Amino acid sequence: MTTPPDDRKYSESHEWHKLDGDVLTLGITAFAVDQLTDLTFVEMKPAGTELAAGDAVGEVESVKTTSDIYSGVAGEVIEANADLDANPGLVNEDPYGAGWLVKIKVSDPSGMDSLMDAATYTSQHAG
Repeated sequence: MTTPPDDRKYSESHEWHKLDGDVLTLGITAFAVDQLTDLTFVEMKPAGTELAAGDAVGEVESVKTTSDIYSGVAGEVIEANADLDANPGLVNEDPYGAGWLVKIKVSDPSGMDSLMDAATYTSQHAG
């Protein structure tokens, strides 16, 4: 398994959360990408959507299944990754970089406290 970056937090449902000031970038982990296989479609909530921690922020579809994507923090969607409209495979190619899904202006960062660090996430999903 690819070791996830240490600069973000991880959820049980395989989303990563990277906080920079009050803006959170959210994506799915390499483990999730491996489980889903090739993504064929990505749909995220539009800018202006208010979220509570635990709310679905969108969904990803692969040849195997459709999966909801959840935010671990409360806030407002400020941007969805428009590059994924034409190329959802960016998530497969670079899940921790160009394949990010959505940016959220965080209203309550305390949701980050319930997320796992990279070492804990890796220990739960290795092997």
